[in-house]
Amino acid sequence: MQLKNKRFFEILIGLILIFLLILLVSATNFIFIPVFQLIGAVAFPIIGAGILYYLTRPLMRFFERFKIHRIIAIILVFIIILIAASLFIIYIWPILREQTTNIMNGIPAMVKVIQEFIQYWETNYVYIPDQVVGTINDFVNNIPSHIEEIINYIFAFLGGLIGQVLSIAAGMVLIPFFLFFMLKDGEKLIPFITKFFKPKKAANIRSLLMKINNVLTAFIQGQLIVSFFVGILLFIGYSIIRLDYALALALFGMVTNVIPYLGPFIAVTPALIIGGIQDPWNLIWISIIMIVAQQIESNLISPNVMGQALNLHPLTIITVILAAGSIAGFLGILFAVPFYAVVRTIIVHFYETYVDSKRNKEDALF
Repeated sequence: MQLKNKRFFEILIGLILIFLLILLVSATNFIFIPVFQLIGAVAFPIIGAGILYYLTRPLMRFFERFKIHRIIAIILVFIIILIAASLFIIYIWPILREQTTNIMNGIPAMVKVIQEFIQYWETNYVYIPDQVVGTINDFVNNIPSHIEEIINYIFAFLGGLIGQVLSIAAGMVLIPFFLFFMLKDGEKLIPFITKFFKPKKAANIRSLLMKINNVLTAFIQGQLIVSFFVGILLFIGYSIIRLDYALALALFGMVTNVIPYLGPFIAVTPALIIGGIQDPWNLIWISIIMIVAQQIESNLISPNVMGQALNLHPLTIITVILAAGSIAGFLGILFAVPFYAVVRTIIVHFYETYVDSKRNKEDALF
């Protein structure tokens, strides 16, 4: 009984200290603002280089299998990145820009078609309940205002980016340097950190860092590769049915598919709207294309690329994405799952360490 009371008071004191620390930080936030600004300044190039690091590391190791020196392998990786970027700018970007412009210019015509369809439906099918008609009319009447809000948000977002163009440009310049040293010396990070600890503690920390590395590898490599293949499948399907703006809609689907579970639903929405206006039969064909693409992705691509490394329940992922979106917007949606997976890995590791230390009557970490 005394042991339980002791544990209770230890937990209570720990919670009180945590709340006091939060209160202290909030009361002295002026001290941490420069620190946060400094972190924000270097976060963009580090995150960008980190994503490219996980994507290009397998390619560098592939070159090293042929006894190519690491520096030469890294240079080959950079050459491949430049070739890919050049091909995108020369061949894909002009078509994408034209189709995106046409979509934006065609929004008023799309809204008009929807309004005419609903008016025709109301005229020829008078048995529709008034509540349904009222809801549809409200939705259609609000479409221009919603589109205006979206456009204003996009321009505000772009305006913020333009206002920070110098920091973004500096970040873009720094990304290759960060990427070069990550590829060159990335494997030295874990030994560098663990050398400051005793052998047993070092082994424990090494295990934790390897788990975090595996989680980030599974998500970044897996999710981006899966999204790339889904985008190709969508483009092939949209091209077969001759859907307008096939390339822009497929690339939109490729980007949104990075968001687990919710991404495919976001990806198919504009395709259904544009396809339905072009030809009502496209609603069926687009649905079939999306289902086929998701089935191929779920049964063939994802198991071989990602496996079960993240081991997260779909409901948990959806909840985390919605919460992160309400807090940090689109960037929160993009980074919610890997951030949650890393935090979960750390907590589970510490808990397992604590259980093992109690079982063996020793402290494995502290």
